[in-house]
Amino acid sequence: MLKLDAISVKYAATRAVDKVSFNLKTGEIACLLGPSGCGKTSVLRAIAGFEDISSGSITLANQIVSTKIKTVKPEKRAVGMVFQDFSLFPHLNIKSNIRFGISKLKTKQQKARVNELLKLVNMPGFNLRYPHEISGGQQQRIALARALAPKPKLLLMDEPFSNLDIELREELALEVRNILKQEGITAILVTHDQNEAFSMADKVGVMQSGKLLQYDKGYNLYHKPANLFVADFIGKGVLIDGTVTEDNKVKTSLMMLEGKVPTGCKPGCKVKVLIRPDDIVHDDCSPRTGRIIRKNFQGASYLYTLELADNTRLLSMVHSHHNHSVGEELGITLEMEHLVVFPFEKNLSS
Repeated sequence: MLKLDAISVKYAATRAVDKVSFNLKTGEIACLLGPSGCGKTSVLRAIAGFEDISSGSITLANQIVSTKIKTVKPEKRAVGMVFQDFSLFPHLNIKSNIRFGISKLKTKQQKARVNELLKLVNMPGFNLRYPHEISGGQQQRIALARALAPKPKLLLMDEPFSNLDIELREELALEVRNILKQEGITAILVTHDQNEAFSMADKVGVMQSGKLLQYDKGYNLYHKPANLFVADFIGKGVLIDGTVTEDNKVKTSLMMLEGKVPTGCKPGCKVKVLIRPDDIVHDDCSPRTGRIIRKNFQGASYLYTLELADNTRLLSMVHSHHNHSVGEELGITLEMEHLVVFPFEKNLSS
């Protein structure tokens, strides 16, 4: 359905997008994830046709829609767009908002499509309400219905849930995913929120400084990050020093670890080992302890920051029934199923 082949976007002398490539199959949902200013929205705008590309090409449904010398106009691309501020017309009721993009259809067809979409987004009977009369979550559902009304080939969503509270954001992300899958809609979401990305997308692309660092399933981004930036950005964790002692073995201040080490790392090679909070398991019977220097209540769990005797700091996710105080020693064991190791000389901007 969509192919980006080494596209770049420039604003004056600044390259906002740097040779980004990825493919999207029909019915797939992708997400571009990254910090502010990483270029993810510029990629979305280039796909929509709002931005010209300086190199590469964009192909949509087997038609080249963007090159350096040719750009198909946005209205000719059959692409739907959902914005973070909903962008509903305040002077139009819900029915008229949804009908806006299908005004060329016969009145009977318009009515049928509006009713179909209101049922799809679980808001039947809201035809005559106005945007100010419904909640933020409901407004976003109507914005989705309006974008889907013309039956676009591709749906683009730019931070669609950022104006909603966290609980509603996650709930709506799952709801929108189900709607898109039910309709077989191909879609791309742009967000800086990992929970949204993992809840909605089949594949997630992590961007930094205009580059697409890794485009993969959420599971692989978490357990098999391609580089230090992805490892640091996805999930929580700390990087500790290690030394390769022999093939697939790394000595750390915690213990000897075994797993795949970076290609070319021979015995004596200095490395960084990623330790996730779920790798550090609370165990009152363990002789190894860490002093709690910070605690963060997260409902079902506490996220403890621990300091070991050698000043190494770790994070540990512990069930909230185990309520320990700052300053206490917490018994811990290390249970790592996925060893994630990077050469020491690389840094987070690499």
